Amino acid sequence: MPALETQPPSSKMFKLSFPTPNILLMTINRPKAMNSIPMAGHWEAASILDWFDSEPSLRVAIVTGAGKKAFSAGQDLIELSSVKKSPGKEGSHPSSGFLGISKRIGKKPIIAAVNGFALGGGFETCLNCDMVVASPLATFGLPEAQVGLYAAAGGLPRIVRTCGLHIASEIALTGRRLTAQEAFSYNVVNKVSETPEAVVGDAVDLAMKVAAISPDAAIVTRHGLREAWNEGSVETAAKNTSDRYTDGLFQGENFKIGVDAFARKAKPEWVPSKL
Repeated sequence: MPALETQPPSSKMFKLSFPTPNILLMTINRPKAMNSIPMAGHWEAASILDWFDSEPSLRVAIVTGAGKKAFSAGQDLIELSSVKKSPGKEGSHPSSGFLGISKRIGKKPIIAAVNGFALGGGFETCLNCDMVVASPLATFGLPEAQVGLYAAAGGLPRIVRTCGLHIASEIALTGRRLTAQEAFSYNVVNKVSETPEAVVGDAVDLAMKVAAISPDAAIVTRHGLREAWNEGSVETAAKNTSDRYTDGLFQGENFKIGVDAFARKAKPEWVPSKL
Protein backbone atom coordinates (compact mmCIF):
# COMPACT_ATOMS: atom_id res chain seq x y z
CA MET A 1 0.00 0.00 0.00
CA PRO A 2 1.50 3.37 -0.99
CA ALA A 3 1.78 6.32 1.36
CA LEU A 4 -1.47 7.94 0.25
CA GLU A 5 -2.24 11.45 1.47
CA THR A 6 -5.97 10.79 1.11
CA GLN A 7 -8.03 7.63 1.17
CA PRO A 8 -10.00 6.32 -1.83
CA PRO A 9 -13.79 6.28 -1.84
CA SER A 10 -15.41 3.05 -0.75
CA SER A 11 -16.63 0.82 -3.57
CA LYS A 12 -18.78 -2.28 -3.97
CA MET A 13 -17.97 -2.90 -7.63
CA PHE A 14 -14.28 -2.13 -8.02
CA LYS A 15 -11.19 -3.61 -6.48
CA LEU A 16 -8.39 -1.09 -5.96
CA SER A 17 -4.74 -2.08 -5.74
CA PHE A 18 -1.37 -0.42 -6.23
CA PRO A 19 1.25 -2.26 -8.34
CA THR A 20 3.72 0.52 -7.47
CA PRO A 21 3.33 3.50 -5.11
CA ASN A 22 2.48 5.77 -8.09
CA ILE A 23 0.08 3.50 -10.00
CA LEU A 24 -3.57 2.75 -9.28
CA LEU A 25 -5.05 -0.49 -10.64
CA MET A 26 -8.86 -0.37 -10.74
CA THR A 27 -10.43 -3.77 -11.44
CA ILE A 28 -14.08 -4.08 -12.44
CA ASN A 29 -15.14 -6.84 -10.08
CA ARG A 30 -18.32 -8.31 -11.60
CA PRO A 31 -16.98 -11.33 -13.52
CA LYS A 32 -20.25 -13.30 -13.26
CA ALA A 33 -22.01 -10.41 -15.01
CA MET A 34 -19.24 -10.14 -17.66
CA ASN A 35 -18.13 -6.99 -15.85
CA SER A 36 -21.16 -5.12 -17.16
CA ILE A 37 -21.77 -1.88 -15.29
CA PRO A 38 -24.99 -0.98 -13.49
CA MET A 39 -25.89 2.69 -13.17
CA ALA A 40 -24.46 3.07 -9.68
CA GLY A 41 -21.15 1.67 -10.90
CA HIS A 42 -20.51 4.60 -13.23
CA TRP A 43 -20.83 7.01 -10.33
CA GLU A 44 -18.58 4.90 -8.13
CA ALA A 45 -15.93 4.81 -10.86
CA ALA A 46 -16.19 8.56 -11.46
CA SER A 47 -15.69 9.17 -7.74
CA ILE A 48 -12.63 6.90 -7.67
CA LEU A 49 -11.08 8.62 -10.69
CA ASP A 50 -11.77 12.10 -9.30
CA TRP A 51 -9.92 10.95 -6.19
CA PHE A 52 -7.10 9.55 -8.36
CA ASP A 53 -6.70 12.92 -10.09
CA SER A 54 -6.48 14.74 -6.76
CA GLU A 55 -4.32 12.23 -4.83
CA PRO A 56 -0.76 13.65 -5.02
CA SER A 57 1.09 10.32 -4.82
CA LEU A 58 -0.65 8.75 -7.86
CA ARG A 59 0.45 9.42 -11.43
CA VAL A 60 -1.15 6.78 -13.68
CA ALA A 61 -4.25 4.59 -13.44
CA ILE A 62 -4.94 1.22 -15.07
CA VAL A 63 -8.45 -0.16 -15.52
CA THR A 64 -9.10 -3.84 -16.18
CA GLY A 65 -11.76 -6.51 -15.66
CA ALA A 66 -11.85 -9.40 -13.23
CA GLY A 67 -11.84 -12.92 -14.63
CA LYS A 68 -10.73 -14.28 -17.99
CA LYS A 69 -13.67 -13.49 -20.26
CA ALA A 70 -14.53 -9.80 -20.13
CA PHE A 71 -13.00 -6.38 -19.71
CA SER A 72 -16.55 -5.04 -19.74
CA ALA A 73 -19.54 -6.20 -21.74
CA GLY A 74 -20.98 -2.69 -21.45
CA GLN A 75 -24.06 -1.43 -19.68
CA ASP A 76 -25.97 -3.83 -17.46
CA LEU A 77 -28.91 -4.18 -19.86
CA ILE A 78 -30.95 -6.28 -17.44
CA GLU A 79 -30.88 -3.43 -14.97
CA LEU A 80 -31.35 -0.86 -17.74
CA SER A 81 -34.57 -2.49 -18.91
CA SER A 82 -36.08 -2.02 -15.46
CA VAL A 83 -34.73 1.42 -14.58
CA LYS A 84 -37.11 4.32 -15.03
CA LYS A 85 -35.18 6.99 -16.90
CA SER A 86 -34.89 10.02 -14.66
CA PRO A 87 -32.27 12.60 -13.71
CA GLY A 88 -29.66 11.61 -11.18
CA LYS A 89 -27.76 8.48 -10.33
CA GLU A 90 -30.73 6.15 -10.77
CA GLY A 91 -30.92 6.55 -14.55
CA SER A 92 -27.95 8.43 -15.95
CA HIS A 93 -24.20 8.46 -16.31
CA PRO A 94 -21.97 11.07 -14.67
CA SER A 95 -20.66 13.83 -16.94
CA SER A 96 -17.47 11.78 -17.39
CA GLY A 97 -19.52 9.07 -19.08
CA PHE A 98 -19.46 5.28 -19.01
CA LEU A 99 -17.30 3.98 -16.16
CA GLY A 100 -16.40 7.61 -15.45
CA ILE A 101 -14.02 7.41 -18.45
CA SER A 102 -15.74 7.45 -21.86
CA LYS A 103 -16.26 11.24 -21.76
CA ARG A 104 -13.65 12.00 -19.12
CA ILE A 105 -11.41 15.00 -19.49
CA GLY A 106 -9.45 14.41 -16.31
CA LYS A 107 -5.90 15.37 -15.52
CA LYS A 108 -3.81 12.19 -15.27
CA PRO A 109 -3.46 9.34 -17.81
CA ILE A 110 -5.44 6.10 -17.73
CA ILE A 111 -4.39 2.85 -19.42
CA ALA A 112 -6.91 0.14 -20.30
CA ALA A 113 -5.71 -3.46 -19.79
CA VAL A 114 -8.28 -5.28 -21.91
CA ASN A 115 -8.43 -8.87 -20.73
CA GLY A 116 -11.43 -10.03 -22.82
CA PHE A 117 -14.61 -8.67 -24.40
CA ALA A 118 -14.75 -4.85 -24.58
CA LEU A 119 -18.24 -4.27 -25.90
CA GLY A 120 -20.54 -1.26 -25.98
CA GLY A 121 -19.58 1.07 -23.17
CA GLY A 122 -16.60 -1.15 -22.44
CA PHE A 123 -15.24 -0.33 -25.89
CA GLU A 124 -16.21 3.33 -25.53
CA THR A 125 -14.17 3.38 -22.33
CA CYS A 126 -11.11 2.06 -24.19
CA LEU A 127 -11.54 4.64 -26.95
CA ASN A 128 -11.10 7.47 -24.44
CA CYS A 129 -8.29 5.92 -22.41
CA ASP A 130 -4.86 7.38 -23.06
CA MET A 131 -3.34 4.00 -23.95
CA VAL A 132 -4.67 0.47 -24.41
CA VAL A 133 -3.00 -2.91 -23.90
CA ALA A 134 -4.98 -5.93 -25.11
CA SER A 135 -4.94 -9.63 -24.43
CA PRO A 136 -4.54 -11.68 -27.64
CA LEU A 137 -8.05 -12.98 -26.90
CA ALA A 138 -9.61 -9.51 -26.52
CA THR A 139 -12.40 -8.42 -28.85
CA PHE A 140 -13.89 -4.98 -29.37
CA GLY A 141 -17.32 -3.95 -30.63
CA LEU A 142 -20.25 -1.54 -30.49
CA PRO A 143 -23.35 -3.76 -30.60
CA GLU A 144 -25.79 -1.14 -29.30
CA ALA A 145 -27.69 -0.71 -32.57
CA GLN A 146 -28.45 -4.43 -32.59
CA VAL A 147 -30.57 -4.03 -29.44
CA GLY A 148 -32.21 -0.77 -30.48
CA LEU A 149 -29.73 1.63 -28.89
CA TYR A 150 -26.68 3.54 -30.09
CA ALA A 151 -23.22 4.16 -28.70
CA ALA A 152 -24.09 7.33 -26.79
CA ALA A 153 -21.18 7.47 -24.33
CA GLY A 154 -18.74 9.24 -26.64
CA GLY A 155 -17.65 6.24 -28.68
CA LEU A 156 -18.95 7.26 -32.09
CA PRO A 157 -16.92 10.45 -32.60
CA ARG A 158 -13.87 8.88 -30.97
CA ILE A 159 -13.88 5.77 -33.14
CA VAL A 160 -14.24 7.94 -36.27
CA ARG A 161 -11.22 9.98 -35.22
CA THR A 162 -9.24 6.85 -34.41
CA CYS A 163 -10.23 4.49 -37.24
CA GLY A 164 -11.73 6.75 -39.91
CA LEU A 165 -15.32 6.99 -41.09
CA HIS A 166 -15.54 3.81 -43.12
CA ILE A 167 -14.17 1.34 -40.57
CA ALA A 168 -16.06 3.14 -37.79
CA SER A 169 -19.29 2.86 -39.78
CA GLU A 170 -18.82 -0.86 -40.28
CA ILE A 171 -18.20 -1.42 -36.58
CA ALA A 172 -21.13 0.71 -35.38
CA LEU A 173 -23.68 -0.14 -38.10
CA THR A 174 -23.06 -3.84 -38.71
CA GLY A 175 -21.93 -5.07 -35.30
CA ARG A 176 -18.50 -6.09 -36.58
CA ARG A 177 -16.18 -7.10 -33.79
CA LEU A 178 -12.46 -6.45 -33.94
CA THR A 179 -9.91 -8.98 -32.81
CA ALA A 180 -6.98 -7.72 -30.77
CA GLN A 181 -4.73 -7.75 -33.84
CA GLU A 182 -7.32 -5.91 -35.94
CA ALA A 183 -7.69 -3.32 -33.17
CA PHE A 184 -3.92 -2.91 -33.19
CA SER A 185 -3.88 -2.44 -36.96
CA TYR A 186 -6.54 0.31 -36.65
CA ASN A 187 -4.60 2.14 -33.90
CA VAL A 188 -7.17 1.27 -31.24
CA VAL A 189 -4.58 -0.48 -29.04
CA ASN A 190 -0.91 0.21 -28.36
CA LYS A 191 0.17 -3.36 -27.71
CA VAL A 192 -1.17 -6.89 -27.91
CA SER A 193 0.26 -9.02 -25.11
CA GLU A 194 1.82 -12.37 -25.93
CA THR A 195 -0.50 -14.20 -23.53
CA PRO A 196 -3.80 -13.36 -21.81
CA GLU A 197 -2.05 -13.58 -18.45
CA ALA A 198 0.47 -10.90 -19.40
CA VAL A 199 -1.95 -8.08 -20.16
CA VAL A 200 -2.02 -6.41 -16.72
CA GLY A 201 1.74 -6.77 -16.30
CA ASP A 202 2.31 -5.19 -19.71
CA ALA A 203 0.00 -2.32 -18.76
CA VAL A 204 1.93 -1.84 -15.51
CA ASP A 205 5.21 -1.74 -17.46
CA LEU A 206 3.76 0.95 -19.71
CA ALA A 207 2.41 2.87 -16.72
CA MET A 208 5.81 2.77 -15.03
CA LYS A 209 7.35 4.51 -18.03
CA VAL A 210 4.80 7.30 -17.71
CA ALA A 211 5.21 7.46 -13.94
CA ALA A 212 8.97 7.91 -14.39
CA ILE A 213 8.66 11.29 -16.11
CA SER A 214 7.92 14.59 -14.40
CA PRO A 215 4.38 14.50 -12.95
CA ASP A 216 3.94 18.09 -14.10
CA ALA A 217 5.14 17.29 -17.63
CA ALA A 218 2.82 14.28 -17.81
CA ILE A 219 -0.23 16.42 -16.98
CA VAL A 220 0.68 19.19 -19.42
CA THR A 221 1.67 16.82 -22.23
CA ARG A 222 -1.53 14.81 -21.86
CA HIS A 223 -3.57 18.01 -21.98
CA GLY A 224 -1.76 19.10 -25.14
CA LEU A 225 -2.38 15.76 -26.85
CA ARG A 226 -6.08 15.80 -26.01
CA GLU A 227 -6.50 19.39 -27.09
CA ALA A 228 -5.03 18.39 -30.46
CA TRP A 229 -7.46 15.45 -30.65
CA ASN A 230 -10.52 17.48 -29.78
CA GLU A 231 -9.79 20.81 -31.49
CA GLY A 232 -10.00 21.46 -35.21
CA SER A 233 -7.19 24.01 -35.15
CA VAL A 234 -3.57 23.20 -34.31
CA GLU A 235 -2.97 26.78 -33.22
CA THR A 236 -5.99 26.81 -30.93
CA ALA A 237 -5.03 23.49 -29.36
CA ALA A 238 -1.48 24.67 -28.66
CA LYS A 239 -2.68 28.00 -27.26
CA ASN A 240 -5.19 26.33 -24.94
CA THR A 241 -2.49 24.21 -23.33
CA SER A 242 -0.02 27.08 -23.15
CA ASP A 243 -2.55 29.43 -21.58
CA ARG A 244 -3.58 26.87 -19.00
CA TYR A 245 -0.26 25.36 -17.96
CA THR A 246 2.93 27.06 -19.21
CA ASP A 247 3.40 29.46 -16.29
CA GLY A 248 2.67 26.79 -13.70
CA LEU A 249 4.99 24.30 -15.36
CA PHE A 250 8.00 26.61 -15.45
CA GLN A 251 7.39 27.98 -11.98
CA GLY A 252 6.93 24.51 -10.51
CA GLU A 253 9.41 22.54 -8.48
CA ASN A 254 9.59 19.61 -10.91
CA PHE A 255 10.89 21.83 -13.72
CA LYS A 256 13.79 22.89 -11.51
CA ILE A 257 14.38 19.30 -10.39
CA GLY A 258 14.47 18.05 -13.98
CA VAL A 259 16.86 20.71 -15.26
CA ASP A 260 19.17 20.32 -12.28
CA ALA A 261 19.24 16.51 -12.64
CA PHE A 262 20.00 16.83 -16.35
CA ALA A 263 22.92 19.16 -15.61
CA ARG A 264 24.29 16.73 -13.01
CA LYS A 265 23.57 13.66 -15.15
CA ALA A 266 21.55 12.32 -12.25
CA LYS A 267 18.16 10.66 -11.95
CA PRO A 268 15.50 13.24 -11.07
CA GLU A 269 13.61 12.72 -7.83
CA TRP A 270 10.19 14.11 -8.68
CA VAL A 271 7.72 15.55 -6.20
CA PRO A 272 3.93 15.42 -6.47
CA SER A 273 2.49 17.82 -9.01
CA LYS A 274 0.76 20.99 -7.85
CA LEU A 275 -0.76 21.74 -11.25
